[in-house]
Amino acid sequence: MERALAMLMTLAALVIPSQTNNDRRLDGEVRRLNSQEVESLLNNDTKTLGRLWSNDFVVTNPLNKFVSKQQVIELIDSNILAFTSFERQVEYVHIYGDTAVVAGSETVVWAGKMPNAGKLSHLRFTAVWIKQNGRWQQVARHANIIDQQ
Repeated sequence: MERALAMLMTLAALVIPSQTNNDRRLDGEVRRLNSQEVESLLNNDTKTLGRLWSNDFVVTNPLNKFVSKQQVIELIDSNILAFTSFERQVEYVHIYGDTAVVAGSETVVWAGKMPNAGKLSHLRFTAVWIKQNGRWQQVARHANIIDQQ
């Protein structure tokens, strides 16, 4: 009985680290994609954003508008949505199989034809990424401006 228990504990010790390593790898991959999204938004790179965002991507944006992927791309292409500065702090990543939930804060300076162009805003965000056809794509995002009192 003791021998069987010792073998079981040894086996568990071998299996658990590999799952942790896999979680770390996926966490790193999702964080890298978040950085790529920020860089693409700063550079108005709608081609890359189009790959990062699922075709059914939706956003509740900081202006309290619910918009689709195509609408966000049109806002970027028409220089309505633009940034002179965009920093994202990912504070939370949790992987649920082929789904990742990401949350954190953002500090942005708006540009373009935004109503708050030239102004600094602090945001909170939550994003959902799903692994589809072998690659991660963002399917939903919510962001709101934090009232600085």
